[in-house]
Amino acid sequence: MRNVIIIGSGPAGMTAAIYTARANLKPLVISGLERGGQVTLTNDLENYPGFPDGLGGFEMYQLLEKQAQKFGAEIIYDTVTRVDLSGEVKKVFAAGQEFDALSVIIATGSTPKRLGVLGEQEMIGRGVSYCATCDGFFFTGKPVAVIGGGNSALDEGLFLTRFASKVTIIHRRDRLRADAILQQRAMDNEKIEFIWDTVVEEIAGKQGVEKLILKNAKTGEKSELAVDGVFVFIGHRPNVELFETQVALADDRTIQTDRRTRTNLPGVFACGDVQDSIYRQAITAAGSGCQSAIEAEKYITHLQGKAYPGK
Repeated sequence: MRNVIIIGSGPAGMTAAIYTARANLKPLVISGLERGGQVTLTNDLENYPGFPDGLGGFEMYQLLEKQAQKFGAEIIYDTVTRVDLSGEVKKVFAAGQEFDALSVIIATGSTPKRLGVLGEQEMIGRGVSYCATCDGFFFTGKPVAVIGGGNSALDEGLFLTRFASKVTIIHRRDRLRADAILQQRAMDNEKIEFIWDTVVEEIAGKQGVEKLILKNAKTGEKSELAVDGVFVFIGHRPNVELFETQVALADDRTIQTDRRTRTNLPGVFACGDVQDSIYRQAITAAGSGCQSAIEAEKYITHLQGKAYPGK
């Protein structure tokens, strides 16, 4: 019997691991196949306090993992296939085993959304990508397109200028949603051009991506853009499939929690992007991971017959 199982290994999950491990709860972290979550897709994390020169997303994960293990957290590098959170004893199935725990912290994050257009599925791995830091090198000296207008789109677009001959950012509106500093950097970069008020209707090519069929959202006019790669950054969907029949979801399909990260099920907590569709920052994810860890400790104390602090 475990005290706490943490599902997910992004900033939220690993912060929860650090705090529960320091509380001597001996947490088990089941990382998922994408260790570190979405933060590992960020090339330069410049806004996390304490790192004035920035750091890479995967580097951040490695530091968090090392810190959690230092305090005694156990990590399994596998994916959870099923959960039963209904009883006092929570059951989590992964790596061909059943793990039982008094509490569970859900930190499964989110997954990039797809465009859902003709040719996208067929071209994944043949020019369509959702991770510039993963695939940018393959487009050295080639023109690419970035779809989106938020922080991720501009951050990854700027990263792609290290390799691509030209980066065209296509946005469905006439203004960007990204932070002002990123907007300025993108506008000032001679390799970046913008196409406004435009959506992608089709990704075309034979052996790989060759062109995009575009449509102006205001005029309806269609055009073509020759590119060798397409990087899609149009948002994310919460990874709730394992839990949606057991925990309450909000209208946006994030896990519904109170202000103390408690779900509708006793002993089950949620933190990070899986319960936050507003801020979605590494630091807010880490903060909510801290909250979940503290609340899990309180809950376990309560189960041991002691007063529930702060109830």
